[in-house]
Amino acid sequence: MRIGEAAAAYATHLAQVRRLSPATVRAYRADLADLAESVGDVALVEVDLELLREWLWQATQRGDARSTIARRTSSARGFFAWALERGLIEQDPSLRMVSPKRGTTLPKVATADALTGVLDQYAAAAATGDPVALRDHSLLEFLYGAAVRVSELCGLDLGDLDRDRRTARVWGKGSKERTVPFGGAAGRALDAYLVRGRPALVARRSDEGTGGTTAVFLGARGGRLGSRAVYDVVSRALGSELGASVGPHALRHSAATHLLDGGADLRAVQEILGHASLGTTQIYTHVSSERLAASYRLAHPRA
Repeated sequence: MRIGEAAAAYATHLAQVRRLSPATVRAYRADLADLAESVGDVALVEVDLELLREWLWQATQRGDARSTIARRTSSARGFFAWALERGLIEQDPSLRMVSPKRGTTLPKVATADALTGVLDQYAAAAATGDPVALRDHSLLEFLYGAAVRVSELCGLDLGDLDRDRRTARVWGKGSKERTVPFGGAAGRALDAYLVRGRPALVARRSDEGTGGTTAVFLGARGGRLGSRAVYDVVSRALGSELGASVGPHALRHSAATHLLDGGADLRAVQEILGHASLGTTQIYTHVSSERLAASYRLAHPRA
C-alpha cells in the first residue's frame, strides 16, 4: 500500500474509530500529505528513518516553527504505529525520530486599554444599526468576554446561549462540551445584534431562497459565519495594535492574561479556556510576569 492510500485509510480510522474532531483529522491529513509530497507517494515499506529525517530537515529549511515540526513528528509516529498494527509494515521507521523541543514564545496580548478603545470604536459603529457592524461588535466582545476559540464561536447555535445567566455552551477540542460565562458588555452587544442585526442578515438569506440557520453569527449573505471571516474582522480590529497577522486567538490570549492580572484563580481560568492540562494555562502566568517586569523597568527609578 502506498502512503496516499494508507493516509486516507488512517484518516478514516481517526474519524470513525478514535472519534477525533474534524479539525484534528484535517491536521493529521495535512501532515501526511506533506510527507507524501516530500518523499513521493511510495510504498509504505520503502519509507525508512532517513527519509523521515529528510522530510523534517526540509521543514526546518523552509522555516517551519518547531511546534509545527513537533506536531508532524507526532503525526508520523501515530500513522506508522497504526500501519504496523494493521500489518501493512513489518518495522516502524518512526521509532527513532527525534521531536524538537517546543519553543517558549509567549503569545501576543493586547493591553486592556487598547482593547477598550477598539471595542468602543466598534460599539459606535454598531450604534448606526448596520447589521454587519452589530455582528462585528458582538463577535469581538464575545471572543474577548468568553475567551473562546474561533471554531467554538463559529459553531455556536442560538440554543447554546443562556442570555439571562450570560453563559454559552461550546464544543472545544475533541468535541468536549463546556459552559463558559461572558460579561455584561458581551451580553449587551449580543442582545443588540440578535434583536436588530441578525434578523436583517437572516432576511438576506431568505431573499435568496436558501432557508434559515440556527447559527448565532451569520455572514453578510445570511449563512453561518466561517473562521476566515472571523480572522478578517479581528485582523482589521487589532492589526495596528498586534500586527497584520493577528487572529482571533489574540483575544483569547488577552482574556486569559487579563483574568490572571485581575487575580483570577489559575484553575478557574483553565476551566474557562477548556484546557486539558494546567500546564497549557500556565503560559499566561509567564505573560503576566513579563508584563509586570516590563512595567517595573519603565516605572521604577532604580530599575
